[in-house]
Amino acid sequence: MKIINAFILTVLLSIFLIHVSAQTTKRQMRAVWVATVSNLDWPSKKGLSAQQQQAEMIRMLDEFKANNINTVIFQARPCADVFYESKLEPWSMWLSGKQGVPASPYYDPLQFVIEEAHKRCMEVHVWVNPFRALNYEDVSLFSKDHIYNRRKNMFVKFAGKYYFDPGLKETRDYLNDIVTEIVQKYDIDAIHFDDYFYPYPVAKEKFNDDESFHKDPRGFTHRGDWRRDNINLTMKQLHKTIKSLKPWVDFGVSPFGIWRHRGNDPRGSATYRALSDYDDLYADVLKWLKEGDVDYVTPQLYWEIGKKNTNYQILADWWAKNCYGRNLYIGLDVCGFNDYKAAAWHNPNELVRQIRLNKSYPNIKGEMFFRAKYFMQNIQGLNDALKQELYTKPALVPVNNSIKTEPSAQPKRVVLDDANSKFVLKWDRVEAEDGKKVAYYVVYAFKGKGIGSINDAENIIGVTADNSLDITAFATQKQGHYSFVVTSINRYRCESTVKSYLVKKF
Repeated sequence: MKIINAFILTVLLSIFLIHVSAQTTKRQMRAVWVATVSNLDWPSKKGLSAQQQQAEMIRMLDEFKANNINTVIFQARPCADVFYESKLEPWSMWLSGKQGVPASPYYDPLQFVIEEAHKRCMEVHVWVNPFRALNYEDVSLFSKDHIYNRRKNMFVKFAGKYYFDPGLKETRDYLNDIVTEIVQKYDIDAIHFDDYFYPYPVAKEKFNDDESFHKDPRGFTHRGDWRRDNINLTMKQLHKTIKSLKPWVDFGVSPFGIWRHRGNDPRGSATYRALSDYDDLYADVLKWLKEGDVDYVTPQLYWEIGKKNTNYQILADWWAKNCYGRNLYIGLDVCGFNDYKAAAWHNPNELVRQIRLNKSYPNIKGEMFFRAKYFMQNIQGLNDALKQELYTKPALVPVNNSIKTEPSAQPKRVVLDDANSKFVLKWDRVEAEDGKKVAYYVVYAFKGKGIGSINDAENIIGVTADNSLDITAFATQKQGHYSFVVTSINRYRCESTVKSYLVKKF
């Protein structure tokens, strides 16, 4: 009887997952990480010309767009060096080959990424590594004007690498200055941290923060609690700074996939033996979510469904129940197809299974894929599955429900220009007002002389940053009356209300 019941439950779950995967989601995060450290994703190697770097980025963004990706997570500060024009830190060595030297001919990579991504109606989340300073022991790789050469007291050498000491207020204020510069200067959509807070443990190695702990314990006697408080202070300070500068800019974090094990804390997940954010990296992610110090969380669930000790399904369920109303996205490991030996990663497509499972949890608002190089290879037909089944229509980035704002106006004077054997919808641009700058426009089409629900993404026929959309391919395949709606999406991701529409006969 138990075997029969288990079989029935499995069948019912499969039917349910097939059903939910067939539904088209209008609001969904669909992001790809672009790693610049060690030239993992971009640029493909050090020393490429500016034109070569830009061509590589364009190819990447075009491929993302073809897969209906709506967000680029661009690693702009990999190791206390940067891919943007900064008064605080030097150009990254991964750009030209030498830290402090920009690309030639000169250009600003972050500005280029922002402009090109926004043209394609994609958000740009600026990926900042907060405390990692150098991946090597050779400090001669630092440029002469690197902060290490002025304030060595801020750094700790650990396992052959250099890190900022989070126990110093000086470090936290410096990081706040870094984030302030980015947010003030660039038209970004979010600041994004990954899982590197205190470094991952290394056998027989000690992160020597004795001096900063004894100098400023702030009443803590347990070093682990003090370290967690250092990170808590950092996150709270940065969130407050970002919102004071541009309240529409999100602050997101992508932590290691396990907050804490149930064996250590009744609130933890039913996992064991692996590391955890709280105990090993001193990152109390649950506290940040509960207190509103981050706007979204993307746990890196880089394990397969059914894995012993760290089961993807158990962890997805746990995070869905512990996101405290913040937007929850799941980090998926495309590298797993190349790096992991478990059978699940070779047949069938494990990530497709995981995305289908995600759709069964209303609190899971989408996915982020690690990382660009592998995402573009269509491994095991992943990209085919996205285009044909999972991401068949464009999706809007979920709104931040913690922010109260009003939508911008609906575009006016929508007309259809059908000259020269082309059909182009045109409308007046919506003027920016009090932070409600329009990010892009969404165009819907409904059969008949009336409109249906704009909440069904199946009705979307295009998104554009321009005030026009070529619908020739659509129009030449249709007959009869169709009603068109154009809405605007502002920087808070809010969509205008629908007050008017255009009816045309083909």
